[in-house]
Parts: sequence; C-alpha cells; structure tokens
Amino acid sequence: MAELQYAAIAYVRSPVGIFVEALRRDLHPAHTHADAHITILPPRPLRGSEPQAVELLDRVCQSIAPFEVTMDHVETFIPVTPTVFLRVAEGAYRLRELHDQLNHGALAYDEPWPYMPHLTIVKTDESDEALQALEISRQRWSQYTDSRKLRIKSLTMVKGSGERWVNVATVPFAQPAVKY
Repeated sequence: MAELQYAAIAYVRSPVGIFVEALRRDLHPAHTHADAHITILPPRPLRGSEPQAVELLDRVCQSIAPFEVTMDHVETFIPVTPTVFLRVAEGAYRLRELHDQLNHGALAYDEPWPYMPHLTIVKTDESDEALQALEISRQRWSQYTDSRKLRIKSLTMVKGSGERWVNVATVPFAQPAVKY
C-alpha cells in the first residue's frame, strides 16, 4: 500500500474551473475524479501530526487576505511528467510566497522540482497522449471567452495515496477589515 501523502490546494470554483473539468472529461475520462484546483504544496509525507499540519495551515491562512491570479497559456511538463496545465501568470508570486510559508514544520518537504503555480488540465499515462491533449487544450483555451481571473480565498488540506484524495480541512483566508 502506498504511503499516505498530504497536500495543500486551492479549489477553483469559477468559470475556469468548469472549463478545465469539462476539458478533462473530454480528454481523459478515466481521470475525472479530481476537482479543478491549484496545488500550493505538492503531495508529501508529514513531518509531524495531522493536527500540527492543520494548525500551520490555519495560522498561515489567517495572515493572508484573499487575492486574484490570472491564468495564462496551456503548457506541459513533458519530458518530466506527461502533464498538461494552465500556467498561472499574474499573481503567481503570491502562490510562491504561500508555498514557501507553508513548506516548513509539520509540512516541510524537500521537493524534487521547483514549485511552479499551475492548474492541471490532465495528467496522462504516456507523453504521446499528453502531446495530443496539449494541442486540443491550446485550441480550446484560445476559444475560451470567460474571465481568466481566479479569486483565491481559502486553502484545503487533502490526504491520500495514488489517485484518491479526501479533504482534511478547509481554511479561509483572513478577511480584510471593513472601513467606515
């Protein structure tokens, strides 16, 4: 049995998320179990307890105000992995800062690749499949006319192994003060 892993994600519940989930169903129906999301902390084993990890997530989220990011071009991680994704353009630095704030204590992990903010469209089994998905995704994204902006206002810690993940905790970001 695979080792239990934890990750921190921001679910994408917007027109972009709906677009990605529909595209994923068309391109790779076997892998439609994951809701659209931006990964902040890639999967990792814990270096502490689950409550310690949730407490760290809560502490960091309470110091962050909601913010927007804008999705950019469709790209791929080939040859490293056969993954097709939307790159985060505007606001990517905010996600990198958030990643760095969370990657310590119970959630510390020496990641094998540099963190790059993105929204996965599909992860295929083979590079050839990913290249076909890349072309279709680029064509469909070029025809997408809704907003490419996303509002990030909470993070969810998930746990799992392999393809199945469950939510552990969802923590909202701090709300900005109301000025009178």
